[in-house]
Amino acid sequence: MAERTSRQLSASRTVLSAGSPFHPRLGDLAIDLAKAGTIGVVVALPSDSSASYQLRPPGGGVDWRARSDGSTLRPVRVPVTHVTPVRRDAVYDPRAQQAAMAVTVHYEDGGTCESMLVLTPAQLELYYSQLGRMIEARESAQDRRR
Repeated sequence: MAERTSRQLSASRTVLSAGSPFHPRLGDLAIDLAKAGTIGVVVALPSDSSASYQLRPPGGGVDWRARSDGSTLRPVRVPVTHVTPVRRDAVYDPRAQQAAMAVTVHYEDGGTCESMLVLTPAQLELYYSQLGRMIEARESAQDRRR
């Protein structure tokens, strides 16, 4: 599978509330608040000939229309599957008293994006201890295989 990189939204639960409008593109999944949070695929955009978005249930079914200003539409968030470190040096900023490490966030749909893992001094000490135990367990397992 080819690696795709895209900007994804966080995997937090979708809140069905008013806010700034979402202007989806053709093929995007959107939640329509005016239809009690129904999810649809955008199959037509507002244009000179159509004054609204047209959506269709992901598996097919009856189309419906949503307001052209996007005020009732919200993005569907893609769940994160895992996060991996990027092969770059982590840095510690003594003024901010935090460490930062580049990571790649992997999404359920195959998309990825780069982000930063920021750690406090207490978190650094905790993970230092945990990583040390994992390294020891790995070395012990390798010794048993020999």
